[in-house]
Amino acid sequence: MRNFGVIIIGDEILSGRRSDKHLAHAISLLAERGLQLSWARYVGDDRPRLVQTLRDTFASGDVVFSFGGIGATPDDHTRQAAAQALGLPLALHPQAEHEIRARFGDETTPQRLRMGEFPSGCDIVPNSYNGIPGFACREHYFLPGFPQMAWPMMAWALDTHYRALHHAHPHAESSIDVFDARESDLVDLMTTLQERFGVTIFSLPTLAGEGGRRMIELGAKGLPDAVDRAMRDMRAEMTARGYEWRESVVRDKR
Repeated sequence: MRNFGVIIIGDEILSGRRSDKHLAHAISLLAERGLQLSWARYVGDDRPRLVQTLRDTFASGDVVFSFGGIGATPDDHTRQAAAQALGLPLALHPQAEHEIRARFGDETTPQRLRMGEFPSGCDIVPNSYNGIPGFACREHYFLPGFPQMAWPMMAWALDTHYRALHHAHPHAESSIDVFDARESDLVDLMTTLQERFGVTIFSLPTLAGEGGRRMIELGAKGLPDAVDRAMRDMRAEMTARGYEWRESVVRDKR
């Protein structure tokens, strides 16, 4: 199995001037293909910190999607940070130059061409929105911060380079809502179910749920058959212990 990660870049996210939309959509794009997000990092427009982050993620061997900072304004550092992390010079990519000149024609400027300067040897990631490409190096895909550009580009990368992984590892997640229970009273059951069925048992408590009642979303995730069997035992045990419970609103993800 491959691990997938995302890096979301920009001071505007960390300051709250903009709300991040990439994380939720990246999770959705992966889930549509039977894949899961392993980790996410938020980084501001700080080149040394971004260089160190990329050195770490390049060394991880993970597939990484980076959103933001690939423009040509002074606060965009992603292209330069990627080059520094890889120990490579920046160079104008011929195909990126072609796309930029096709987009701007006689209005092509040296500043606009800098948007096509990528670490030497990297490939482009096509941009169906306006033609200005992102770039890819060592299974890192560097995309714009604009969702209408970045999300189709991420989908393209997943469908072009990782189609063999789509739905290759069946995964299910299911849960119930248990009322007036304390997590400490359910740890024994959680441990037993996890060991018996080889699934991950999780609990998400709500201190004041419906009508102010304590509620715990209790569930399992793992191989579909194992999840089904674990949930069957979980429901039976909740009934046997006298807890009120119901199926969660979103109780089954496969």
